[in-house]
Parts: sequence; C-alpha cells; structure tokens
Amino acid sequence: MKKLRFPESLVLIFLMIVLAQVAAYLLPPGLYERVEAPGTHREMVVPGTFHELTPEQLPADHFSRSPGDFARSLPTFLLAIPKGLEEGGEIIFFVFIVGGVIGVIRATGAIDALIGLAIHHLGSRPAVLVAGMTTLFAIGSSTIGMAEEYMPFIPILVTMCLALELDAMVAMGIVYIGAGVGYGAAALNPFTVMIGQRIAGLPLTSGQTFRWILLLVCLVVGVHHIMRYVHRLKRDRNSSLLRDVDYSEGFEMPQDLALTKRRLAILIVLLTGIGIFVYGVRTKDQGGWDWYFPELNAIFLGMALLSAVIGRVTPNETARRFCMGAAEMTTTALLIGFARTIQVVLDDAQVIDTVIHGIAGPLANLGPTMAAVGMYGVQCVCNFFVPSGSGQAYVTMPIMAPLADLVGITPQTSVLAYQMGDGFTNMVVPTNALLMGMLGLGRIPYQRWMRFVGPLMVKLFIVGSIALAVAVRIEYA
Repeated sequence: MKKLRFPESLVLIFLMIVLAQVAAYLLPPGLYERVEAPGTHREMVVPGTFHELTPEQLPADHFSRSPGDFARSLPTFLLAIPKGLEEGGEIIFFVFIVGGVIGVIRATGAIDALIGLAIHHLGSRPAVLVAGMTTLFAIGSSTIGMAEEYMPFIPILVTMCLALELDAMVAMGIVYIGAGVGYGAAALNPFTVMIGQRIAGLPLTSGQTFRWILLLVCLVVGVHHIMRYVHRLKRDRNSSLLRDVDYSEGFEMPQDLALTKRRLAILIVLLTGIGIFVYGVRTKDQGGWDWYFPELNAIFLGMALLSAVIGRVTPNETARRFCMGAAEMTTTALLIGFARTIQVVLDDAQVIDTVIHGIAGPLANLGPTMAAVGMYGVQCVCNFFVPSGSGQAYVTMPIMAPLADLVGITPQTSVLAYQMGDGFTNMVVPTNALLMGMLGLGRIPYQRWMRFVGPLMVKLFIVGSIALAVAVRIEYA
C-alpha cells in the first residue's frame, strides 16, 4: 500500500470552499444588526439581533431549497474563486511586494552578515548565543514576517552548534522557536497581525505594546526551554536526541559573512523603513498619517531600491532577486485568494451570520475569558489544516471578529487569539512545508523534533491563555 499523505493546504482550502457552498444551501440565511463602534469606522455586531431572512428579503437570484437547485448551485463556487482572488488583491500584491523586497535585501548579504556577526561573537558563550540568536530571529518574524528567509541559516547554525559540542536540535530550536514565537506574539507582522486587523476593521499595528510585552515573555520561555536541553547536553553528550544521526559531511560555513559599512547602512535603512511605516499607519488622532497598504507598499519598494543602490546590486540583479523573492510568496498569495473565496461564498448566500450565531451560543455560556481561550483553541486546530497564517486569517477571522462582539471580548483580543493559534502551532504542524524543509536540512526526524518541542507547546499554550485572560480583563484594544 502506498503511504498515506496529508493533503496540501490548497487541497484543504478547496474542500472548505466546497463545504461552504454546501453550507450555503443547508443553512438558513440570516443577519445580525450592525452599528458603528464608537470612535471608530468599524461595524460591530449587536447581540440578540439575529434573525432569519424570509424569501422576500433574499436577492432574486438566491437559490431555492429544491434538490434541482442544490445540484445547480454547487458549481457556482468555481465562479467565486476568481472573485475571492480579486477581493483579496490588496493583500495578495502586498505579500508579493514584501517577498520581493526581502529578496533584494538578502541579495546584499546584509541579513546574512548580521547573523554571521552574532554567531562569531556569541559562539563561545552558548547561553548568550541561544538568547541572542533566538531573539534576532523572533524580531525578524515579529516585525516584517520573515520565516522562509531563515532556511539557509540552518546549515550555518548546525555547523556552529556541532563545533560547540552541541547538536542540530539546538540549531533548529534557535531558528524555529525564534520564528514561531515571533509569529505567535508578533507585534507588527504584515502577514498575520495586519491582515487580521484589516479583516477585524482595526487600525493597523494598533495594540502593539501588549504584543511586545507578550513577545518578551514568550522569548524567555522559549530560550529557557532550549537552554535546559543545552545544559543536559553539557552534562551528558549521549543524552542528545540526535546521537545516532550522521553529521560528518555537508556542514561548512559560508565564505562571506563580513558586516561591511555598506551592509550596516542597509540594516539601518531596513530599521528606518520599519519605523516609518509603524508611525505612518497610526491614525491622525494618534498623531500618525493614516497610511494604508498603498503607502506601505511604497515604503517597502523604497527600502529595496535604497538597499540595492547602497549594496551595489545591479538593476538586472535587483530585478531578478525581486522576482525570485516575490515568486517564493506565490503559494501564500494563492492561499489568501482561495481562503478569501470561503467568505465570498458564505457572504453571497448570507449565511455567515448564521454560522456566527451557531458558534456564539456555546462560547457565550463560557464567559468572556474562557470564550477567548476557546477561540485560541479553535485557531490552533485550524492551523493543522491551513498552516498559512494569512490564509488562515481569511478562513477564520471573518467569523471570529464579529463573534468577539457577541461573547464580550474586543476584536483586538480575537486577533491575538488568531495569531497565537497560528504562530505557536507552526512549530509542530506536519502540514507546514517550511518546518518539514528545515527539519530535512538539519537531518532531524520529525518524531525527535516533537519530543523536543512538545513540552514547549504546552508552556506556550498556558502563557497564551493567561495573556488572553489579561486581554479580556483590560479590554485590550
């Protein structure tokens, strides 16, 4: 028998689109009343106002419930897919541009040099190396959504850890625990936080102070977890989870990791650009410029052009690197568009409020705090099926954001539950191609990785649940 394989993310989302079309036929159409939230431009659901729509209130082209109409309605989801891609276009092109910009900056060697410098200066001090490098990867993920860009550093860190009489598990932990914590407690990540806030109708990057504090707490938990394993290795080399894996060949340091003046200038451009767009997306009431995705795209493109000029990357090479970086985001972009289709199908059938009403009842009975933790658990489960953070946002946030109004928590708390459910579980879901690719590069069996990171997932779930309880208590906005 052929070995069974878990379906790809796009297959699962496609199946969800079909299920959405079936739900559009089976569920009664209904609506909640909505009002504008005080002091914002966001519409919020009014509890207790759900009502089913009568046939007279439905559009003329809404299908009836006859078996014939059901059969004819099923293929209409194919028409919804182009519409989903169109409605997700703003985010899709933003993803392409950010991917291209990161590709150009990587071409200058600035990011590689920064990590190489950290390895050189911290290599003789394992505790400082682990804390410093994990923090570096976490900040990259938390701010500009870096993850795929970390893959080339696995062989570098494995080589360094082997030289320090550690093992590849420590190297993988530094990179992927850093990235997972960075995504789960992201302060500014454009692929998760900003998309979630966009769907929830919140100001982009709002509420980031709470998330920076959460990032620090989760970093401490993650670094402590890695260091416990490092101390175990120092006491007994045979306690390594990878003691029987051969690392005798294939792990050599790259040649050019020098942090030149040009590369340092490029890093300053990168940090300055991040600072500008953080300030720019603030509303005018907050002293900002009320920027949105067009302005953010312009900032990122400006960062790429300046970096290419400073790094003396030729126009042709800049174009190639930009296209290569954007091409690496194609899967993410398609997942966003297909996931957006689910909402298109449910919206067209006017049953999304029916779904919200069905979920709200059980969660509302739990009270706001447990409802928030319940939403966190739902997001963790969803990430096993849709490991793309931005794709998952479009699958779940259209339901979770209005659900927050009904169970008595703020939309910002629902975004926090979503990003933690996505980011933390990225460290374990076997459907995550990046995780499996990095494990392959590090020659780490998935089962061994699970033995290493499993206890950390329990710790992070507890921390995340406490954070949500605090968010509910302070009415996090």
